[in-house]
Amino acid sequence: MVQSKTILRALPSVLKTVDVSGLGKKYQGKVRDFYKVEGKRILVTTDRQSAFDVILGHIPFKGAVLNLLSQFWFEKTKHIVPNHMIAVPDPNVMIARECKPIPVEMIVRGYISGVTKTSIWYSYERGERMIYGIRFPDGLKKNQQLASAIITPTTHPLAGSALHDERLTRGEIIKKKIVPKKLYEEMEKISRKLFDFGSRLCRKRGLILVDTKYEFGLYKGKLMLIDEIHTPDSSRFWVSDTYKERVKRGLEPENFDKEFLRLWYAKRGYRGDGPPPEMPRHLIVALARRYIAVYEKLTGRAFRAFGYTIEERIRDSLCTIR
Repeated sequence: MVQSKTILRALPSVLKTVDVSGLGKKYQGKVRDFYKVEGKRILVTTDRQSAFDVILGHIPFKGAVLNLLSQFWFEKTKHIVPNHMIAVPDPNVMIARECKPIPVEMIVRGYISGVTKTSIWYSYERGERMIYGIRFPDGLKKNQQLASAIITPTTHPLAGSALHDERLTRGEIIKKKIVPKKLYEEMEKISRKLFDFGSRLCRKRGLILVDTKYEFGLYKGKLMLIDEIHTPDSSRFWVSDTYKERVKRGLEPENFDKEFLRLWYAKRGYRGDGPPPEMPRHLIVALARRYIAVYEKLTGRAFRAFGYTIEERIRDSLCTIR
């Protein structure tokens, strides 16, 4: 395994964005830049760090971790549902099928937790018991496992939109015809299968898959998994060996995701409103180490630091497409 302390002895350069000539218009999401070329989407995963729907800074190697971990999971889950991945010509680049995005994110939760305003615990702690159209009993404790995994969908604003994710219920989605009933039911079924598969693999690697989000699109009328899957950005992971003891003692579980970042900001009173506090160097290093560690833990592969300028490397990898 690669030692993150060695990789991060000095903060390396980060990928904030990249312009690739010959690919046409560049589009930007929170973390990814992308181009549309002949029915394909060229996705470039940057090192931009988002939380609370805000870009907070940049984390070395983060984009490569997200992209390569998504590749790992796409390959592992293609027997459950087809996905948009075609090729990964560079650690930060994925060539994907151009799908029509479905404007609903499927959030699957196995535990009652979280600090964001869309989390179950945020609402439950404030006295709500009917959340996302689901009735929760009294007496639940933070970070407690739910009797069974639940799905709490949210809207998915288009790339570049100033809108935030908003709560939805299953009934609202079907009643408002945001997604046709039959298609939504298929998304639910697949989301549960993906979460079950991911949970079992994570357990084998010493992690708990706490919750995650799945995004879907349509390709020639066929449902496909898009975006990313089971990464530290789209999911939360806890260390399984210490979970029960820490919860028993009233401590937060050991996490291997960006919840560490959310907690750091929440303790300083920031949850997405107004200008965020600047990320200190120690937080940047800690986050980079976590991203690398979760990649190595889940895949069983060593993470390599890739040579020369990131932007130059990406342009070289895409030269045959232009």
